[in-house]
Amino acid sequence: MGSSIGGISVEADLTATHCPYCALQCGQWVGAAGAVDGREFPTNRGGLCQKGWTAGTLLIHPDRLTTPLLRTTRTDPLRPVGWDAALAHVASRLRELRARHGPDAVAVFGSGGLTNEKSYLLGKFARVALGTSQIDYNGRFCMSSAAAAGNRAFGIDRGLPFPVTDLDDAEVIVLVGANVAETMPPLMGHLGGARLVVIDPRRTPTAERALASGGLHLAPAPGTDLVLALGMLHAAAVDGLVDHDYLAERTTGFAQTWEIAAQWWPERAERVCGVAAADMHTVVGWLAGAARRYVLTARGAEQHAHGVDTVSAWINLALLLGLPGRPGSGFGTITGQGNGQGGREHGQKADQLPGCRMITTPLDRAHVAGVWGVDPATLPGAGRSASELLAALGRPDGPKALLVFGSNVAVSAPDARSVQDRLAALDLLVVADFLPSETARAADVVLPVAQWAEEEGTMTNLEGRVLRRRRALPPPPGVRTDLEVIAGLADELGVTGFLTDPREVFDELRLASSGGIADYEGISYARLDAGEALHWPCPTERHPGTPRLFLDRFGHPDGRARMIAVDHTEAAEPPDAEYPLRATTGRVMVHYQSGVQTRRVAELTGIVGESFVEVHPDTAARAGLADGSRARVVSRRGSAEARVRCVDSLRPDTVFLPFHFGGAQAANNLTLAALDPISRMPEFKACAVRIEPAVRP
Repeated sequence: MGSSIGGISVEADLTATHCPYCALQCGQWVGAAGAVDGREFPTNRGGLCQKGWTAGTLLIHPDRLTTPLLRTTRTDPLRPVGWDAALAHVASRLRELRARHGPDAVAVFGSGGLTNEKSYLLGKFARVALGTSQIDYNGRFCMSSAAAAGNRAFGIDRGLPFPVTDLDDAEVIVLVGANVAETMPPLMGHLGGARLVVIDPRRTPTAERALASGGLHLAPAPGTDLVLALGMLHAAAVDGLVDHDYLAERTTGFAQTWEIAAQWWPERAERVCGVAAADMHTVVGWLAGAARRYVLTARGAEQHAHGVDTVSAWINLALLLGLPGRPGSGFGTITGQGNGQGGREHGQKADQLPGCRMITTPLDRAHVAGVWGVDPATLPGAGRSASELLAALGRPDGPKALLVFGSNVAVSAPDARSVQDRLAALDLLVVADFLPSETARAADVVLPVAQWAEEEGTMTNLEGRVLRRRRALPPPPGVRTDLEVIAGLADELGVTGFLTDPREVFDELRLASSGGIADYEGISYARLDAGEALHWPCPTERHPGTPRLFLDRFGHPDGRARMIAVDHTEAAEPPDAEYPLRATTGRVMVHYQSGVQTRRVAELTGIVGESFVEVHPDTAARAGLADGSRARVVSRRGSAEARVRCVDSLRPDTVFLPFHFGGAQAANNLTLAALDPISRMPEFKACAVRIEPAVRP
């Protein structure tokens, strides 16, 4: 007898899997007809956000790609072709371009939404089948600054080194650049008992919750979070709140860190960031006086041309107060994409091999080459980071072909108009996706692939917990999995050894990661299917996994955390007379990433169906704008049209736009590709703009 979920009749048994969206990876039940319901799981406890509840809509969406599409010239329309013809055409063009320009003439761009198996096989494909160093992924736009800061401070890059359920008993939580009430609504259930401090230029729903909890909302000017961290570190020192025993036993670098922080007394920091010195003293007092306390950063702190240093400054504050590596306290970074953690661990990044190994380290190269059965000398070196790769496309010394898996760079990359020009300059653009994104529409070949509920695999959530993604229903006829696409292309190129069964690929990944920082060797489908909660590192099948890192030692050889001396750097593009405002970008509750999926769900677009720009009423009035009118936001790179929302609580020098829309509404038409010197993260969160009425012909 059938049952009903969300009004959809379900005739078959339900399959336990996980949401296709953010890194909480909330537990879901999916029925054979694509119906979705919440499932009890530690991150979401049975609840889902609006995106999760409506995820099944996309499984039967009329825009679904179900047959390969191809054109031989850009002036031709894309036409349906068979798989054999599509793969043969791609392979022929790749061979031609590699023969003419060398292996780096072909580039690969991946995604933090791909499973661990797909991330791993894509990295292997780039380096073995193509021999190219030119591979990176959209996680470079998301977690790269947090990853780099975590590596240099702790010796390990794992977003949360503790389970999210540890936050349930927290007394004080400081959220830096995180609007989790909209981006990860189920996470708010873990924060309800804490006094919250939200650091964000906007009074977001998360900030409102902080104020309701007896906490604070601190609104620094975009690009000045590091100054605020330095001012708070200074306040902690002069208020006698430093944990000197912890610093002596578990850290290095305090003296050098203090040399800089000593110059940023709170009153000076206030003049730069705009946050009251008294509030700095209050927050460090709350943190120091609590037994269970956390500092968590997210994209607002990280997506800057000095994002690594900004995260390092907040890590320094946490170390000064003795938070990391203690039960009930800690520092963490909130991963955004569904597999943002696992996606960077297994080979999609330009400089990394599986297991978080470095491609420039001889021993790491030798280990992975041994698993792959190739000579280490044949593996390429480190390639360009994501923004640099996109900027090089079609140029004389850059790639002539690009293969994109699960990313919509035409909307999600900074300076999007320039990226679209670079895509148009390519000799070959191939996109593997399940919906026609803006990037897919620009492609020469489009390859239709399976969605989350139509495939097997694993994901690694924001806690470093490896999860099973289970197939609930078959993909539509004519659709292949990404693993089948990658293996098919390798076969067409005459390269063997590419598996298509997810279990077999994962077993190979386990061997490749063995002994690395992100060691998955002890994690198996059998253990996951048996219900074990396994966090990496997990080096053997008898190992229980590591839900809490750093309780005994940090990841550096001496076991100590590193305090890194950092100082404030101005934003790459400060406001001036022509562009007097700072624009910052972010997400809203009902949309995800570039909106390819959520913009197709009527229930979600009925809530937010077009872009908007938040503006202080006085700023809007000076520009001749009113609430509800259409505005044009202009930067040195382009413009974006958006509906005006007047917000009294917003800083008068700041405007905000969501980045979920394409075309004339794309927020990334405004942003610039100024890059962090370490992480190569673009500066999404601060660029100079002006705002004016939209002029329609």
